[in-house]
Amino acid sequence: MSKIKPREFEVDTLSDFQELVNNKSFSISQAIVTSILNNLKTRKKHIHIFSVKCLEENTIFDLTLEKNNFTDALKTNLKYYEDREMYEDCARICKAIETLNKTKPSKVK
Repeated sequence: MSKIKPREFEVDTLSDFQELVNNKSFSISQAIVTSILNNLKTRKKHIHIFSVKCLEENTIFDLTLEKNNFTDALKTNLKYYEDREMYEDCARICKAIETLNKTKPSKVK
């Protein structure tokens, strides 16, 4: 099974990327969800979600997400898939949320 490379966003300036975030660019949601779905069974504590290549600064920023935040990230991004009526993807996201909730270690009191 070949490893899927995380998405790379190329921007001129960091403010261009910030604008994508502020405008809730669906491509960012897709990158987050795709990375999580491709890493549901990982044993790593965190995964590489995507990279931002800033041409002005000649720098690449790698964004990662801790595995314990997968569920919240999927829930947050689910609404963008619902808004676009991408119901098959919504079902995959919901199934992943269920799977993650089942595999969460129980807290010892």
